[in-house]
Amino acid sequence: MTLDLDAYFARIGWSGERRPTVEVLRSVHRAHMLGIPFENLEPVLGSAPSLALPDLEEKLVRSERGGYCYEHNTLLTAVLTQLGFRVTLLTARVVVGAAPGDIRPRTHMLMQVHAEGESTPWLADVGFGSQGALLEPIPLAVDAELLDTPRRHRLVHAPHDGPLEMWELQTDKGGYWEPQYEFTLEPFEAPDYEVINWHIATHPRSPFRRTVHVQRTLPGLHRALSGRTLVETADDGTVVERELGGRAEVLRVLAEDFGVRLPEDTVLPD
Repeated sequence: MTLDLDAYFARIGWSGERRPTVEVLRSVHRAHMLGIPFENLEPVLGSAPSLALPDLEEKLVRSERGGYCYEHNTLLTAVLTQLGFRVTLLTARVVVGAAPGDIRPRTHMLMQVHAEGESTPWLADVGFGSQGALLEPIPLAVDAELLDTPRRHRLVHAPHDGPLEMWELQTDKGGYWEPQYEFTLEPFEAPDYEVINWHIATHPRSPFRRTVHVQRTLPGLHRALSGRTLVETADDGTVVERELGGRAEVLRVLAEDFGVRLPEDTVLPD
């Protein structure tokens, strides 16, 4: 199946020359981040989201919904491939928030992208549900830095005993670099993500199965809902936090503030 690019670009509010250039990659990546929310509502409601392209198009493009990393990055992979980019799928180990000594499984999906006329590939990722997420792709080069305003990122090599070099994406936290995730350049394929997706969506201890996580990046503002805690962080660092009330308020905030619309009879966990 080929994706309906007209519908996708309308969804993210992007128009431009459809060529596999770095400029197109950057602008589509940012428009996707601003245009489609991050959410894990399928796992919370008891099912694993489909990664089939027709289902992703129906959910993320044609409906008032979002998705998590496998959905977002599978969708963008299809878009970039149709535009003529060469995409290699990768998998990362999320390290942000991990305690010292913790070893988490590789569960995050991301992409290595080759653009027209460029010898250096790019790291692209529109599915990392965090304020540390990339707004634009970053060159896949040691010590590369990216000012993806208002955020700032860099890539470094991390200590590693394996045969492949370990890369680490870091974000500037106002005076120090905070690691976000680590990955090697080993290619992964669609069936690999089917297995990982099922595990993350259905495992009893998966954080994506137990608690609502919805995020929306907007011009000047990042909005996050975890459980019933709503946090709004402005680009100047101002933070406003409040607890939502009952189910009706949660559904209203999802629709009005995140652009995620669910049936009125949906019952979400506390």
